[in-house]
Amino acid sequence: MALRNKQTSRIVLLLGATAIVTLTLWSSGRIARTLRAEEQRKVELWSEAIVQRAELVRYTDALFASLRTEERDKADLMGEAYRIIQEAEPGAPIDLTFITRFIQGNRTIPVLVYKDGKLQADIHVPEPLRTPERLDSMRVTLEAKGSVIEFEEGLMVYYDQSNRFRELRSVMDDIIHSFISETVINSASIPVLLADSSLQRVLQADRFAEADLADTTALIQRLAATNPPIALDLPETGRRWILYDESIVLKQLRFFPVVQLLIIGGFLLLAYSTFSAFRRSEQNRVWVGMAKETAHQLGTPLSALLAWVEVLRGEGVSEEVLGELGKDLDRLRTVTDRFSKIGSDPELGVDNLGAFVTETMGYLGRRMPRAVTFQVAVPDVAVSVAYNPALFGWVLENLTKNAVDAMEGSGSLGVTLTVEQGKAQLDVEDNGKGMPRRIQRQIFDPGFSTKARGWGLGLSLVKRIVKEYHGGQIVIHRSEEGVGTTFRVTLPVDSGS
Repeated sequence: MALRNKQTSRIVLLLGATAIVTLTLWSSGRIARTLRAEEQRKVELWSEAIVQRAELVRYTDALFASLRTEERDKADLMGEAYRIIQEAEPGAPIDLTFITRFIQGNRTIPVLVYKDGKLQADIHVPEPLRTPERLDSMRVTLEAKGSVIEFEEGLMVYYDQSNRFRELRSVMDDIIHSFISETVINSASIPVLLADSSLQRVLQADRFAEADLADTTALIQRLAATNPPIALDLPETGRRWILYDESIVLKQLRFFPVVQLLIIGGFLLLAYSTFSAFRRSEQNRVWVGMAKETAHQLGTPLSALLAWVEVLRGEGVSEEVLGELGKDLDRLRTVTDRFSKIGSDPELGVDNLGAFVTETMGYLGRRMPRAVTFQVAVPDVAVSVAYNPALFGWVLENLTKNAVDAMEGSGSLGVTLTVEQGKAQLDVEDNGKGMPRRIQRQIFDPGFSTKARGWGLGLSLVKRIVKEYHGGQIVIHRSEEGVGTTFRVTLPVDSGS
């Protein structure tokens, strides 16, 4: 009944935990999906804004191109005006008033005037260029371009494109550079890169890990498969491609339910561990109290029985009978000693474990059903192990009684002691009914018992005695239904022997 109730409780707890996990994942997943949709909408708006700004840049470039043409035409007209004046014959019937006024009205076209190779005047030349070296370099450049008119008497006039034309080109370059920088760098939390027209080379990137940029070809292919590239036809640079990845927030949202579940799981695990520790501590206190009270209660009748043995000896009772009675009383004293040691650190003494096993199994064999055959095999040489006789005898007694119960009072029980790799291995083997795997996993749990009237404390105490008091191990070495079970106890051999 206790086993059934325990299994039912576990099923209920498992179903409850499953429901909590499912509800948590569903709710957090729903929130994550909502935020993901909002982030995706932001990315779409951002990409639309890029396209619109690219159109604005193209429109601005077209406007600047028109202004550049006008300024260039003005420079050409200025040069033509100088040529007309230079080629005009003295006294010829030509009105140069308009041309002269046009030249004097020049406000933007740089002009250099040289006489016999010496600079006479510089008109509308930017201030940074007004040094002898730079003016001379400017003259050489204009002469190579053919922007020069030679007058009589060694007078040379050099003219350039207008200052406004250069300013417009500089402004347009700044607009294009600013557009690219703001698109790639100031892109909120979206990783963005700018690729060339062939989608083979990364020109600029931001918010990508160094590991991603190590293989730009694979990165471009992945981004192109994730989101359609945005084409940018920029002035003077040709086509460029904008590629972008999911935002950092969007990636984090994908793992949010898992992280939340891990946090909840860690908290539940911590709570369960704490609760289990408190429960084990409470159980230990109860067991220690029960054990010490049992030892106290057994002490009084045991002392009385010892006195009665002496009375019977004085009455002339057979010494053989009194000898066996004395052995049983010694056994009771040992049991009392065992209970009194529960909860306190036992004293371990180094001795021959083989001799102790032989003696203990001999005592138990005479008090077990005659239909059970005992076989004990120990090494011929001493196996020195640090153990407490009272407590380790309890281990042998519990394992023996469990084996006899499993064989239902009839069968064969073998106890074998061997030494391997500095460890003493004690196998207790029976040919009883064996155990299924489900029971094997629970056999050492406190309170677990396959017997109708069992308390489920025997094997739990055995494991505690072996593991905590003797620093050893006890496991089910082999168990098969209908064949039998073998328990294996492993203890460290004393290295000083």
